[in-house]
Amino acid sequence: MNRQEKEAQVEFIKEKFKNSKSLIFTGYRGLKVGEISDLRSKLYESQSSLKVVKNRMAKIALKDLGINDVDKFFNNPTAIAYTDVDPVDPAKILVGFAKDHPHLKLRGGFLAGQVLSLMDIEMLSKLPTREVLYSRMLSSMLAPASNTVGVLAAVSRGLVTAIAAIRDKKEKLN
Repeated sequence: MNRQEKEAQVEFIKEKFKNSKSLIFTGYRGLKVGEISDLRSKLYESQSSLKVVKNRMAKIALKDLGINDVDKFFNNPTAIAYTDVDPVDPAKILVGFAKDHPHLKLRGGFLAGQVLSLMDIEMLSKLPTREVLYSRMLSSMLAPASNTVGVLAAVSRGLVTAIAAIRDKKEKLN
């Protein structure tokens, strides 16, 4: 590769990672082509991608983007999973894939200005999806209204039950 091709590659990497919400650095040595393709298709379904990068060019691109302290993740051939949608999805997919394929080595990541350790990525993978979090938040917001309706309905239900009991008692007396 000549200098212009390398600069173009660095620009391409910067463009891909510029709007990414999360980056997860992995080692893929020992994975078969079919396994990498399977991983890429799983990531694609969740609007994420996997890019095999040259370490030196990735370091330059990330440094230009202001992402520092990630040099330690580039010690062997590296692939970077990234997404501009939900940062939990690629973490879930990669952690699950790594359990079934021991050659995939998660090294660390970068999310919201923070460097992620392997433990951070595992914790991130255990978070519920964005849709589940939205539904939980909505149900929490609706709970006071639902509870108020329940209490008001209980008062009228109690009144109807009392009237029915009085009616039944009068019918038994007659």
